[in-house]
Amino acid sequence: MRALAPGRAARLVQLALVALLAMAPLLLGDFRLFLLTEILIFGLFAASLDLLVGYTGLLSLGHAAYLGVGSYATALIAIHLTDNVFAGIAAAVLSSGVVAAATGWLAVRTRGVYFLMLTLAFAQLLFTLAITWDSLTHGANGLPTPKPTLGPGDGGGALDGGTAFYYYALVAFLIGFGLLRAIVASPFGRTLVGIRENEARMRSLGYGVARYRLAVFCIAGAVAGFAGSLTVQHSNYMSPSGISFEVSTLALIAVIIGGRATLVGAVLGSAFVFIIRDELSSAFNEHWRLVLGVVFIGVVYLLPRGLSGLPARTGLLSRRIQTTAGGSA
Repeated sequence: MRALAPGRAARLVQLALVALLAMAPLLLGDFRLFLLTEILIFGLFAASLDLLVGYTGLLSLGHAAYLGVGSYATALIAIHLTDNVFAGIAAAVLSSGVVAAATGWLAVRTRGVYFLMLTLAFAQLLFTLAITWDSLTHGANGLPTPKPTLGPGDGGGALDGGTAFYYYALVAFLIGFGLLRAIVASPFGRTLVGIRENEARMRSLGYGVARYRLAVFCIAGAVAGFAGSLTVQHSNYMSPSGISFEVSTLALIAVIIGGRATLVGAVLGSAFVFIIRDELSSAFNEHWRLVLGVVFIGVVYLLPRGLSGLPARTGLLSRRIQTTAGGSA
């Protein structure tokens, strides 16, 4: 039997995964479906961070800032203007993109640890603002929001219930993830990889490195805002904890555990982080973070390419064993 071409095999695997996700409500209970919805939303957020970390080489510790801006924009729109999901998403993407442009204009002109600390500083500034601007954000008490609606006369019924919202989140995830895949496969995406690999050479070839970095920073921020809008629509609540340093850290851990510069690795890593958090928190209380830290160290040392590189590493190990066995025979 002739083997499938690698590209065709990959497409078949992708279609199988999408089909499995579409069947999830038939296979999972309410809690598991709720968890899967959270994984898809956070996975999209982590994938937007991978666009910076994996493809451009910009290590950010403040990406939750744009998730939070999008979340608050959606919450405020829902409370004061309309609870329509599309209005909330538009407000989130626009506001997060604008804030990313303003902060990125300064951040992308720095390198290494300076970029890392500057993104962290911006995120902490917005976190402090979310806590202290009580008249707008209600501070630490947070903002409860009405149920999202799809259109006039809906009344929240169309997205009421775990299954309905899951399918909405799945479609939104596929759109956002497809956009990120299209970006990294485009000439723009290949230019980002070139900048990551050899910035000096790309600059000598006439590429405006700062402009490309600012553009990808804005795109990543806008997609993070998109994920933030979905987060609020899912929980009907937003508080400063959604913009905290821990959220940025968990996203970065998810990217590294899943595998950088793959996008799908960020989603795998998010699933891994959420499963550890939700499955172990009842047994270990707050110590689940310790377990996650041990797993993170193990992945860094044993799986440099993360979980997404596990099949290739397993295949390489299998070939080495077969070679050794054949040589000894």
